[in-house]
Amino acid sequence: MARHSLTHGYNLQGLSLLRAETIAHRFPGPPPVNSVAPSYTSYPPSAQSSYASPVSTSSMTQLGNQLNALQVNSYGSRMASPSQGPAGPPSVGSFPSPPRPPQPSILQPGSQVLPPPPATLNGPGASPLSPPTHRQDGPLGPAPPNAQYQPPPLPGQALGAGYPPQQANYGPPMAGSQLSYPGGFPGGPAQMAGPPQPQKKLDPDSIPSPIQVIENDRATRGGQVYATNTRGQVPPLVTTDCVIQDQGNASPRYIRCTTYCFPCTSDMAKQAQIPLAAVIKPFATIPSNETPLYLVNHGENGPVRCNRCKAYMCPFMQFIEGGRRYQCGFCNCVNDVPPFYFQHLDHIGRRLDHYEKPELSLGSYEYVATLDYCRNNKPPNPPAFIFMIDVSYSNIKNGLVKLICEELKTVLERLPKEEQEETSAIRVGFITYNKVLHFFNVKSNLAQPQMMVVTDVGEVFVPLLDGFLVNYQESQSVIHNLLDQIPEMFADSNENETVFAPVVQAGMEALKAAECPGKLFIFHSSLPTAEAPGKLKNRDDKKLVNTDKEKLLFQPQTNVYESLARDCVAHGWPVALMRLDSQQFLNDLRNDIEKKIGFDAIMRVRTSTGFRATDFFGGIFMNNTTDVEMAAIDCDKAVTVEFKHDDKLGEDSGALIQCAVLYTTIGGQRRLRIHNLGLNCSSQLADLYKSCETDALINFFAKSAFKAVLQQPLKVIREILVNQTAHMLACYRKNCASPSAVSQLILPDSMKVLPVYMNCLLKNCVLLSRPEISTDERAYQRQLVMTMDVADSQLFFYPQLLPIHTLDVKSTMLPTALRCSESRLSEEGVFLLANGLNMFLWLGVSSPPELIQGIFNVPSFAHINTDMLTIVKQREQPEMVFRQFLVEDKGLYGGSSYVDFLCCVHKEICQLLN
Repeated sequence: MARHSLTHGYNLQGLSLLRAETIAHRFPGPPPVNSVAPSYTSYPPSAQSSYASPVSTSSMTQLGNQLNALQVNSYGSRMASPSQGPAGPPSVGSFPSPPRPPQPSILQPGSQVLPPPPATLNGPGASPLSPPTHRQDGPLGPAPPNAQYQPPPLPGQALGAGYPPQQANYGPPMAGSQLSYPGGFPGGPAQMAGPPQPQKKLDPDSIPSPIQVIENDRATRGGQVYATNTRGQVPPLVTTDCVIQDQGNASPRYIRCTTYCFPCTSDMAKQAQIPLAAVIKPFATIPSNETPLYLVNHGENGPVRCNRCKAYMCPFMQFIEGGRRYQCGFCNCVNDVPPFYFQHLDHIGRRLDHYEKPELSLGSYEYVATLDYCRNNKPPNPPAFIFMIDVSYSNIKNGLVKLICEELKTVLERLPKEEQEETSAIRVGFITYNKVLHFFNVKSNLAQPQMMVVTDVGEVFVPLLDGFLVNYQESQSVIHNLLDQIPEMFADSNENETVFAPVVQAGMEALKAAECPGKLFIFHSSLPTAEAPGKLKNRDDKKLVNTDKEKLLFQPQTNVYESLARDCVAHGWPVALMRLDSQQFLNDLRNDIEKKIGFDAIMRVRTSTGFRATDFFGGIFMNNTTDVEMAAIDCDKAVTVEFKHDDKLGEDSGALIQCAVLYTTIGGQRRLRIHNLGLNCSSQLADLYKSCETDALINFFAKSAFKAVLQQPLKVIREILVNQTAHMLACYRKNCASPSAVSQLILPDSMKVLPVYMNCLLKNCVLLSRPEISTDERAYQRQLVMTMDVADSQLFFYPQLLPIHTLDVKSTMLPTALRCSESRLSEEGVFLLANGLNMFLWLGVSSPPELIQGIFNVPSFAHINTDMLTIVKQREQPEMVFRQFLVEDKGLYGGSSYVDFLCCVHKEICQLLN
């Protein structure tokens, strides 16, 4: 489905937010900005102009294979890091330079005198700066444990002795309207007061680099085995490829936390203002070299649970009295061990079958659920997939309907099935629609499919039961016959108006009649303007942008879709709205049909005494304060959970989390998926900061901010984010850092890149509108981020920038990524920028002809067809869109550069400390 038909100024709040599983897709870049004259700069020669191997015409295929390994084309499968692949020792040969020795815990660059930041953000009159200097990033040695990063003093303050002074060159300011951020983000360097003197600027290379942090972690932890046997240990970054071994705590593929050490008291939590949260991805995909989840089946007895808090048996339960009783690790209740579950204890008080039972020795596992966990105490039927195709005039004429029908013949052969089964248990059904609905009977004994039309879209009903949902293998010939006929059947149709809500209603009624869970695949491409429930109008009102009423643009236009979404969740019926974009659409359709999915899901997060889950973020619905309901959940969806204290936490007992997801498998079996995680607790703030994970923090901040846009002015939200960032860092400076001059900005080692990531979030189009981004796109990105896991949000907010011209086509390794700044580009270079949603190939004007020939099979830069994918040529109009993704630079329509935002944060910290 075209995104605008999902969220066009009305935002189908119900469907996509309340678990109507919206599929994420890469979309082509926004149209060029015609109102703004491009501001071009010259680029110095690349630092690497020689090639590792001669480029041949076959390089295009090899390059394509390497880029495909990244999976950058689709958000649905997250873009892999360059180091991903079979686990093994890190290869330093792929780095531009060898690792440097470990750096001192406090960095002391050379002395500089820098101008003070201006009082307001993005103010006019920023002086033009010199052209950017091309830089190549390389990994540095790992920082020592618990190091605190101390960048150079910020504008107006002197540095101590140490490294020689460095001079940085910034790109020129871009033309366009300037917006104000809260907290007075600096808009650019200003001259110091007093007599004229040479202006020196903060060198971007002297402040923390996300690329360096990523490469340091890969160098120290990449390719290793990460065992989860230690409570509260901080896992490798999401960008580091390693093998995870479950030894009692859930894999970080399933759960990542903002900090792995919780403060003992609520007063400490308030003092630090670090969110206590977990990002949970219950159905995360596990690599083939890691052990899949074990399935525990206690038969009619069902899972063993605590009588008081209902927590499931897990490694946190302590067996006592010779194994006859156990103490719950969550509520401390002492329970009797059921007779069928009894086992003697060894000399250290551990059951003799400890390593034979997954629920006693592993952090993650599954239970077969009993009838008590099923609707109406009856086993669920296998799910069904209903394919619903918009056959309006435009879709027929542009060939999309034919494309869909042809592809369905292929993907239906790939319906998911249980591992031990030869064929899929999923049944399929077909509906077409424009202003009316067409149901098809594809029963296996028919020679031709039969069509039944429902014209009353106000009161939708299902005109047939027998023959509508069928086994694909049994009805294959009839289904293929139907798919061949549909494009011809509506070839002469002139109907361009469509309905939408009645389509969802029809699918729901069909699944309700069949008494089964299921999924609706709706191929829709236009605003539903026909007279029917759910009719919508275009309301992309630019006058509301940058006003307190801007939040109205994110709110639903009608409550029809929210009501439908509630019904979908209540019965376990997700809705997938497909983007109709040729090859990308086909890839997304295949991925969505084949991926692992659980239907009719309910998630409960239990905690040990002293804290509790208080808020939840994701594509979810909640009827109460504890049960997270989802029509379905798949391997791409995550839920972020915030915790708050309700009592003191003990350092000895720690903080325990158990996530339980009750769901129906694709084979129709009811199961419980359990993930357990133990965190440390401390009365020392330093321990809290030492255990933070910045990537998870940004995931939480993004989701909490994007949830708030429905209720609060965007300016207020941005102010809150800036203030909380400053407060967290000020608390560290005051209570944890070594004494130093106020002029120094001290950052905890675990939060070195928090400012740059936070600035990326603040510049996202959801929180800061841009003229070329429609309300549809902003609403779509908002919904998309709400279901992201940590890996996806990290890449989304800080894209990968890869120097393709340095690629060795004979190697399987990709070049090391560069910092997202225009200063890293070079005129003779070719750079790939991707964030899991967008992908650009940027071509410098002096790209070598042999490189152009090898990649595009054309003789020169001028011959490249930029329609084949999102290709951006240097000094051409589309470059303005590309620049918005260079997130370390100043935004074209507002938003600080990384350097300027760091100045702003430092200013806020100083005010808090004073």
